[in-house]
Amino acid sequence: MSLDNFLTVDDQSISLRQALAYLRASGDLEQFLTRILRQYVIEQELSNSTDLEADSSEVEQAIINFRLQNQLVPADRFDEWLKSRGLNYTGFREQVGVGLKMERLKQRVSQTAATEFFEKNKAEFEQVVLSRIVVADAALAAELKQQLVASQAGFEELVKQHSLTSDRAYNGMMGTFSLGQLPAPVRTTIAGAAPGDVVGPLEMEGRYTLLRIEQRLPASFEGQLKQNLENQMFDKWWQEQLKDKAVKMTIE
Repeated sequence: MSLDNFLTVDDQSISLRQALAYLRASGDLEQFLTRILRQYVIEQELSNSTDLEADSSEVEQAIINFRLQNQLVPADRFDEWLKSRGLNYTGFREQVGVGLKMERLKQRVSQTAATEFFEKNKAEFEQVVLSRIVVADAALAAELKQQLVASQAGFEELVKQHSLTSDRAYNGMMGTFSLGQLPAPVRTTIAGAAPGDVVGPLEMEGRYTLLRIEQRLPASFEGQLKQNLENQMFDKWWQEQLKDKAVKMTIE
């Protein structure tokens, strides 16, 4: 491949230099180079690791699972899917094998680090379900709080009568948040509060908010949280592999 003929659109050639210039102009060059470096580190590690290979039965089972999950069990449908992606069965099987190796590599380099990070920051991953009443006046917020404490009115009733935010249509329900997502003043205010407690008012962006704790959910190292932390630790790992290496881009 010539550097002057990196891509062709009809009869017009785009050089590698011009392609990189396009990426720079669009702001995508850094991401493009980052993906190259990431894959370089991964390929180097995979080539030096003989204990990550999946045996034939594992690859075949992974293919069966993929076909079941994607409704590709009929042979003709699977063949059509392969053709639409420019693949044959052999090429697809190789991709699956590499994917299994990659997953094992991720587990090896990130699982322990992710577990340790979770345990160290477990409190940040606790989740809380919140509802709110938001008003524009501090005195009104204090008055509503007193009504709630004295059981003179129900929370949902006051939401519908006074709250200024669109979630009043849902009784003020904000949703589920991990503690680490919440602003520091909110975390401090709800610390130690039990489900059913109303805290505040808090001044936020010129308005005054009463929060009711609907539910507290203990942190659990599983599902999406586990996957996200393992991905973060894997990204940290491969970046550390380049820390002491000289990386240069040369186009001649």
